[in-house]
Amino acid sequence: MDAQKVDMFLMTNSKFFQAQHLNYIRERLMAADDSKWSMIQSIEYKDPTTIIIVSLLAGGFGIDRFLIGDTGLGVGKLLTCGGLGIWSIVDWFLIMDATRQKNMEKLQPFL
Repeated sequence: MDAQKVDMFLMTNSKFFQAQHLNYIRERLMAADDSKWSMIQSIEYKDPTTIIIVSLLAGGFGIDRFLIGDTGLGVGKLLTCGGLGIWSIVDWFLIMDATRQKNMEKLQPFL
């Protein structure tokens, strides 16, 4: 794939991934053929900043976990009222990395 396309993708989407994954994504995109470009561009990623705001406001109901696709954890968090508040507080520190990991899992099949 063209280096200019890869650099543009990384500049616009780097906030959606963990820093240690960016070099791997760059290498895999450079090795990919141009036919995958439209599929890669069409993937919608979850914004970690939005998810942390949701977690701060309604994390006790598990909405943050539902948004990133962790339905089982969302149900557990909903039924336990955020683990009596403890799970909600822990998620304030972990939810951004979990969101970035889920975004990487969305991109992985196309690389």
